[in-house]
Amino acid sequence: MNRGLWFVAGAGAGIYGMIRARRAAEALTVDGMRDRVGAAVVGARMFRDEVAQGRADAESGLRERLGLVPHGTPELERSGFEARSARTSTTDNPGEDS
Repeated sequence: MNRGLWFVAGAGAGIYGMIRARRAAEALTVDGMRDRVGAAVVGARMFRDEVAQGRADAESGLRERLGLVPHGTPELERSGFEARSARTSTTDNPGEDS
């Protein structure tokens, strides 16, 4: 019984070591390195997207708390037509002094 247990343990350790060595050898090949670099690039892109999303969420929350208009449009800015009509309604002829 004891010898059979050690035989199975040794065979299992040998198989485990062989699999680990094969994986390490595959990782050091050109294709393996390309896969690792590709995975790192994908991870960096995902991290960048998560940071950008978090920044956008924080900005929209801050704008909401401060009562600002979303999408970065200042509240005091008016469209061209509204601005012209507002200027002409306050002073009909700005060049003339009464």
